[in-house]
Amino acid sequence: MSDDHLRDGDEKEALLESILRRIAILELDLGGREVVTEAATGAYAATAVIAALAGAKVHACSRDTARHGTARDAIEATRELANFAGVDHRITFSLGVPDAALWRCDILTNSGRLRPITATHVRLLPKTAVIALMFEDWEFRAGDIDIEACRDRGIKVAAVNERHPAVAVFPFLGPLCVVQLADAGINVEGRSVALLCDNPFAPHLAEGLNRAGAEVTLFDRPEKFAPGDWAAVVVALRPRDDDVLGAAELNVIARQAPHVPLTQFWGDLDRQAANELGIRVWPPTPPSRGHMGILLSRLGSEPIVRLQSGGLKAAEIVFSGREPEAGGVASLLR
Repeated sequence: MSDDHLRDGDEKEALLESILRRIAILELDLGGREVVTEAATGAYAATAVIAALAGAKVHACSRDTARHGTARDAIEATRELANFAGVDHRITFSLGVPDAALWRCDILTNSGRLRPITATHVRLLPKTAVIALMFEDWEFRAGDIDIEACRDRGIKVAAVNERHPAVAVFPFLGPLCVVQLADAGINVEGRSVALLCDNPFAPHLAEGLNRAGAEVTLFDRPEKFAPGDWAAVVVALRPRDDDVLGAAELNVIARQAPHVPLTQFWGDLDRQAANELGIRVWPPTPPSRGHMGILLSRLGSEPIVRLQSGGLKAAEIVFSGREPEAGGVASLLR
């Protein structure tokens, strides 16, 4: 599936089947709720439609983007999918985020065309509203949401457990990494790959690479990196305020693995230093700070449907007043 367009009826039918299956598995019920989310292109057009099919009244906001089309492209794509799913009457659209939509909002998603969620947005929300993160709580990026404003107003922020069996997004990480390496011109079959990873992505990335025929060695900290006959170095380090790989760490990699390409799966790095050290970094265009270097949508709509449905389910649980269970779909960002 294209990142930006659903090309034909078969693609829409497959996406709709995926959405309905995930709603049933999660028992997602947003009846009587007002959801404010994004209008988007490609697989991400599903978010508003998922909420509508789960019974919500949805307001889908959009704005122009450099990489994923204009606001009007996104509204057209989301409306087209909503029409196909028969829920166009449940969704209204706007350019930008209207105050009136926030006043009535029960669930606000932390979606790309709405971010950042500022103190101004938070002040307009009812105190009962919940902000839905489409990732796990430990993956939180401070630039996405004014969390202090949320705490001041008592607005709850719900995160989704991507490893829960009913969501199961993390198993897609390994295949996604293999695709990213292929994009960089690297076939991992029968070759050694160094994986720099300090977070729960590690076993999923290693499993996916191993299934593709790679021999993976995990380093949980850059200072532990050791020389080897590496075909590539995969960086999947948890982002922080500064670069996870600065000049000093990159210098170690350049010395111990000269001329070995480095793929930026997750975690920011000093690209100028890498260039000066002769390290080829993929992708050539850096992702936004704190973001992954390849989108899950490269694997089609299924991981996106799972993630967005799971995030909405987590918000449903928190909005209902239920305490999130340990190991359950939802957790609260503290």
